[in-house]
Parts: sequence; structure tokens; C-alpha cells
Amino acid sequence: MIYIVSGLPRSGTSLAMQMLGAGGLPVLTDELRASDTNNPRGYYEWEKIKQLPQDPACIAEAEGKAVKVISTLLMSLPGGHEYRVLFMIRPLEEVVASQAAMISNLGTRGAALPAATMMAALKAHRNQVIAWLRSRPEIPVLQLDYHSLLADPDARAAEIATFFGPALDTNAMARQVDPALHRQRVQQSL
Repeated sequence: MIYIVSGLPRSGTSLAMQMLGAGGLPVLTDELRASDTNNPRGYYEWEKIKQLPQDPACIAEAEGKAVKVISTLLMSLPGGHEYRVLFMIRPLEEVVASQAAMISNLGTRGAALPAATMMAALKAHRNQVIAWLRSRPEIPVLQLDYHSLLADPDARAAEIATFFGPALDTNAMARQVDPALHRQRVQQSL
């Protein structure tokens, strides 16, 4: 079994990985990307996963572990493995605001697109990925709303543990949720 955490960038995937690690599920991360003001508890990334389209066999290293796979790479998952996908959903306005804040904090420049254009592109991409996941009934998917996780971490931790299957410490998972780290707040529009 390979436990995948995915979603759009800045949708809570690092938090989900943090929860799984605290709950007792081994997480595959190389810790190359250090924590910073944007993700003070770490990114929980595995750099090698970016090679998935060119090297699909690399996913085998994640057997029995949780691994973060960005949404653009999900459609490169090879057959021959058993997957469970936790797909984080966050309002697009917050995703765009969080990306803008991260770019500003890093002192870099992002794409020069109006926010509405960026949201439309992200929505189309997310819809495409979710449609692909639905077309793959052999890959169970749990879509988890970021706001719901913040509002009721105990219930969402239990939901994640039930979905993933192994005995996880849901109390430890729920304690990882810190609403103070929810800094980009806008009206919800899925």
C-alpha cells in the first residue's frame, strides 16, 4: 500500500503529512526543503517524486509509507501498486492568496497573472485531476476539506485513519492542527 497526500499547492498537504507522521504512519521525506515562515513545521516533501513521469518505478520506494505527490503528478502514477489518495481541498481564493504570500516572503516573483485567471486555471486543473481519480475506481480517494479539518481536527483525524486503514494515533494527529497557521482567510468558494 502506498498512502498518497495530494492537492493543489498550499492546500494543506504538509499539514496532512505532519498529521500522518504524528499518528504513526511512516512518511517518505528527504527534508531537503527546510521549514520556513511559509511552512514553519516543514514541507514533508520527497524531491525524487518529481521524477515520477520519467521514472514511474520510483514510487515503489513509498511502499508502506505516506508520500506527498503534487496534483500535477498524480496522473503519472503507474499501475501495479495499491494506492489510497488523500486529496486536500482548500478554497481557491485562499490557495492563490497563500501562494502570493509565499512568493512575497521568498522575495521571488510568480506568474504575472491576475488572481481570477490563476483561480480559473487552478479550478480547471483540480477538476481534471479529480475526474481522472474518479475514472480510476481501483484508487480509493478521500477528499478532505481544509476548513473542515481546522474546525474539527478530531473528527477529520478519525476519518483519515479509517480511510487509510492502519492503526493510527488520532489524538496525536489532531494535535498537529494549529488554526493559528491558517493565515490566508477569504470567503470560501469551492
